[in-house]
Amino acid sequence: MATKKEKTADPAAIKPTGFGRIRSTLRLLYHSSAPGAQRFQFAVLVVDLVIIAFFIATPLLRDNDAFLWIDYSIAALLALDLIARALASTDIWRWLRQMPVILDIFILATLLAPIWLVNLGFLRILRLWTLTRTATFWRPLRKRELGLYQEPVQAVINLLVFLFVVTGFVYTAFANRGDDGGISGYIDALYFTVATVTTTGFGDITLPGTWGKLASIIIMITGISLFVRLAQSIFRPAKVHFPCPQCGLSKHEPDAVHCKACGHILNIPDSGSG
Repeated sequence: MATKKEKTADPAAIKPTGFGRIRSTLRLLYHSSAPGAQRFQFAVLVVDLVIIAFFIATPLLRDNDAFLWIDYSIAALLALDLIARALASTDIWRWLRQMPVILDIFILATLLAPIWLVNLGFLRILRLWTLTRTATFWRPLRKRELGLYQEPVQAVINLLVFLFVVTGFVYTAFANRGDDGGISGYIDALYFTVATVTTTGFGDITLPGTWGKLASIIIMITGISLFVRLAQSIFRPAKVHFPCPQCGLSKHEPDAVHCKACGHILNIPDSGSG
């Protein structure tokens, strides 16, 4: 009888019901590697990329009559996604303290109050950065055994996010000031940002005043650093992921014989090994 009672009271044997079942289903959809879950995750990824395209085009669409309807629709989608991810997490409060989640909540606020937070709308492109913090974003590369391109792709994405964030800032802070050589539209802001980041320095479009000069200095220093990072990711020899049995260092040169951290002999399989 005692054995029978123990089996009946076993928590593992109790299936979740109601709210618990919803959380369990969402956890499987967002984190499982089952074919159905992967299809769901891919669909969410496609929707996210479409939303990011809308964020990039926002300055050009803001005067359109349908802009607010699209804005609020995207806010509803993002809110549903955040709620679903929160329910899918094992610890909601810990999940809420993660930087990508905090940024997504801020982006949601700019969508719900586009008129009051219009000057911060350019930060919505950070959604692309938060998206790259998820395993779903990189799964297509790894699935096709292209994981070694993750670093260059991440470097390109970081540069793009920086370009569009700075473009939005320049457009918001300096556009239509009536100064000669100033910013008269979003395309001008993008043109100035790219010219400054690449240190081309045509000088046909400049930011006025002392604050404009300081902003240009910051853009040049940060931008050239990102370009150097991108060049390193593309041209330096790609590292392989092979944890050292002794110290655990995971990244090594493809032809490494010894671990550069502890000197332990490695046995990294080459591309021709079966």
